[in-house]
Amino acid sequence: MNEIERLDYKIISNIIETGSNILDLGCGGGDLINYLQKTKNVRVQGIELDENEIYKCVAKGLSVFHGDIDDGLKSYPDKTFDYIILNQSLQEMIEIDYVLEESLRVGKKVIIGFPNFAYIFDRIKLFFRGRAPITKNLPYEWHDTPNIRFLSIKDFKDYCRKKKIQILDNFYLGENRKIFFLPNLFAPNAIFVVKK
Repeated sequence: MNEIERLDYKIISNIIETGSNILDLGCGGGDLINYLQKTKNVRVQGIELDENEIYKCVAKGLSVFHGDIDDGLKSYPDKTFDYIILNQSLQEMIEIDYVLEESLRVGKKVIIGFPNFAYIFDRIKLFFRGRAPITKNLPYEWHDTPNIRFLSIKDFKDYCRKKKIQILDNFYLGENRKIFFLPNLFAPNAIFVVKK
C-alpha cells in the first residue's frame, strides 16, 4: 500500500504539531517518519532492530539507530521528544511495561497504534475455521508472526487505567475510514495518544 494512502499515517500526522521532535520506536523501513518529515516538517529519529530495515531508512536519508527497544531508552533525558511513536510495534515487544514507562519518561506524549485482536472478522475466522486468522491486518501464519501479544482495544484501556496512564485521544480504524460504533468489535486497528 502506498504510504500516503495509509489511514494510520494520516491520523498520526494530524495528531502531531508542525515542527515537533519525534522518536519512532520500531520504525521499520522508515515509511511513517519519512511521511511525517514530508508532511509536518518535523525532526524525526528512528530506532530499529532489523538491519535490512535500517538500510531502507538510510536510503531515504532518515536518522535511525540500531537498537532493541526492549532494552529501553536509557541514553535519553526526560521529555527529550515531543512525541514517541509506537505504531504497529507494541504487539511485538517482550518488555511492555518497561518500554512504555521509558516512552512516557522520554516523550511528552506517546502515540501507540496496534492491531485489535478482538476484531469481529478475526473472531469469525478463528471460530469457523478453527485456525489462527490470516488477514490483511494480520498477514502472518502462527509460526512466522512477529506478534507475541494479542491485545484488544478493551485490554489496552484496562492496562492504561491500571498503570495510571492518561488517554488523551483515541482513534479506531477500519481499512479506509474511522470506526465509531463498537470499536472493540468492528475496528481492526486502534491509535491512542497517551501521557503519564
